[in-house]
Amino acid sequence: MFLSRFVIHTSRLRLPDYHTHADRDPASRQDTTMYPTSLTQLARGNPFSAPLFTLQKVEEPQQSLHGQRTRRLAAAATADEGDSCEFGSQKYFVLCGFGGILSCGTTHTAVVPLDLVKCRMQVNPDKYKSIGNGFSVTVREDGVRGLAKGWAPTFIGYSMQGLCKFGFYEVFKILYSDILGEENTYLWRTSLYLAASASAEFFADIALAPMEAVKVRIQTQPGYANTLRQCVPKMFAEEGLWANRFLITRSLDPPLEGAVLLSRAPQQLSGCTVGGVWKGLVARIIMIGTLTALQWFIYDSVKVYFRLPRPPPPEMPESLKKKLGLTE
Repeated sequence: MFLSRFVIHTSRLRLPDYHTHADRDPASRQDTTMYPTSLTQLARGNPFSAPLFTLQKVEEPQQSLHGQRTRRLAAAATADEGDSCEFGSQKYFVLCGFGGILSCGTTHTAVVPLDLVKCRMQVNPDKYKSIGNGFSVTVREDGVRGLAKGWAPTFIGYSMQGLCKFGFYEVFKILYSDILGEENTYLWRTSLYLAASASAEFFADIALAPMEAVKVRIQTQPGYANTLRQCVPKMFAEEGLWANRFLITRSLDPPLEGAVLLSRAPQQLSGCTVGGVWKGLVARIIMIGTLTALQWFIYDSVKVYFRLPRPPPPEMPESLKKKLGLTE
């Protein structure tokens, strides 16, 4: 899109001019004096640069295919008359949460076999020496169906986590923006996004906790329980509401995760070395790398399918422009 905005000059060839927005709009000619070269004008049109200017929408040629309505591509998110709801509405939050359920619940369930081997490598490294060895030992002892142990609590737990993580992120982003005000929201927008994501993950881990504890118990303690319906009543009868005290939340720190898993088997700690707490790192990297890519793909596909509006681009408030002397 950017290459089509400029004239390419050579000694033998001259392509037709494509005028920029500033050329068409007399009110923007003052900006061209501030940005005299093609390179700086290209940087000015970059939607990822500092948002000192309003981002301009880019129209692509309208094409019709069997009467279907073509979608417009924009350099930044703007409200479209074809959106199914308003940004920040109750329907918007519900659909974002639904996208989180699909993206997290399905992806984590799909990698249950790898997660099972990883957990067993961390709890019993002498028996499960590697990823390949872990798969072969599990299949030999429990059959192919044994690789799916813990799929039910995984699906339920991570669906709840996805609901809170993606849904609450949108809620907290708007909530914190209302608290800070328009000017501080613009100035501290990156910190606001971080605070909103951390707050959402806090509640997401609380929602995940019970099912994660059940999953780990099923996968790492042979003979304890084979299904969700067997495990939950047994855990509650033996340990009550404190059955989750050694819960692994969605920590991406292999040493901490390994230590928490080993806390359920204290006898394993006696011979534990520095390398021992990193058991399962390769499996974790493969698992999380796959999950992250698939989660964002599914979540964004859900937002496109339901025609959810994109968040508006950050724009400096007029009051802040006046304080900084950027407007007359």
